[in-house]
Amino acid sequence: MPINIEENDLSKFILIGDRVLVKPKNPQSKTKSGLYLPPTVQENEAIQSGYVVKVGPGYPIPALSERDEFWKNSSEDEVKYIPLQAKEGDLAVYLQKSGYEIEFNNEKYILIPHSSILMIIRDEGIFE
Repeated sequence: MPINIEENDLSKFILIGDRVLVKPKNPQSKTKSGLYLPPTVQENEAIQSGYVVKVGPGYPIPALSERDEFWKNSSEDEVKYIPLQAKEGDLAVYLQKSGYEIEFNNEKYILIPHSSILMIIRDEGIFE
């Protein structure tokens, strides 16, 4: 069941933790032999591919506590993260079952955890 979001700007979206927002590739609607496939055939595949639109900050790292040394100024509010491998613009091959469908500006997006990405195809010059 897709979630409809009534927002106008994708840059206002903030992803949490290891979440990745993916725009699915347009499925191939015709087989090599010339048969036309309904959209539900592609949606039911176990593995999908799409372009990474936004990436969360990563996996949080627990803060090291130095309470015995009170003279050290430590900011306990500062959270550190292990960054994710996926970057904006990458083509990601991911497991469909672990994603959540989101509809934004009449376009379909999938919100997936980073652990469900099987492979990333990165072409540095693709958007230049």
